[in-house]
Amino acid sequence: MTAPASASPRAVPPPRTVLLTGAAGRIGTLLRERLPGYGYTLRLFDVEPVAGEPAAVTADLDDQAALRRAVRGVDAVVHLAGIPSEAPFARILRANIEGTTRLYETVREEGVRRVVCASSNHAVGFTPLPGPGDPRIPVRTPHRPDTFYGLSKAYGEDLAQLYWDRHGVETVSLRIGSCAAEPADVRQLGIWLSPDDCARLVHAALSAEGVAHTAVYGSSANTRLVWDLSDARALGYAPEDDSETYAPALLAAQGAPETEGATARLLGGRFCTVDPPGLH
Repeated sequence: MTAPASASPRAVPPPRTVLLTGAAGRIGTLLRERLPGYGYTLRLFDVEPVAGEPAAVTADLDDQAALRRAVRGVDAVVHLAGIPSEAPFARILRANIEGTTRLYETVREEGVRRVVCASSNHAVGFTPLPGPGDPRIPVRTPHRPDTFYGLSKAYGEDLAQLYWDRHGVETVSLRIGSCAAEPADVRQLGIWLSPDDCARLVHAALSAEGVAHTAVYGSSANTRLVWDLSDARALGYAPEDDSETYAPALLAAQGAPETEGATARLLGGRFCTVDPPGLH
């Protein structure tokens, strides 16, 4: 990773006050419960009210005044806000592409130096899954988005690179797999991220030094892991959970995973076969 013309590599002090966008969402809620235990003070932002948090900023990312108030004075931003699955392109454009761009420009203007941004494995969803004996998928595999949603996440990673190269804003882009209390199906055994490991990963991304723009995969230390976690571990991430705990029950209920078709062969699974939702 090389320094931009406007900045040089430097150690970043661990942030204390962190803006959490998308704070009312599923992953946002998990992190609200866990990040304070690492010593962070959270400022919350979401288009929906955050239950039990009257001080949270309730606004959309296109509300520039509210966004600026939320960003001003924080040490870092954890950006989860946006549409979390496939949707018509116009909605993806407004929330995930324009909204994320507006956030980064506000971050730049307010002098915030670190962003942790929720990317997704769907940015590379058309990447073939490794077969037996094959190496795990590296984080440097080319972008191969599987949906408009995946396209927006590929854009977010490229936007983060631009803001590092041009403005010196550091980002860790987290290609999150399936983050939930437990995997929902056999396929998720390879990409599951436990809530506790999610907090460990975000903490590592916030506190690591000299990240420039770094993309990493986000999952637990699963026995059936399909991608390479070495870049995440290099940040200091030390996952402790393994989806194999849930494998016997899932296999008994659902049977062995499919071996044929795009859902079985490609990282994006069913996202590679969903009907396009259209532009509007």
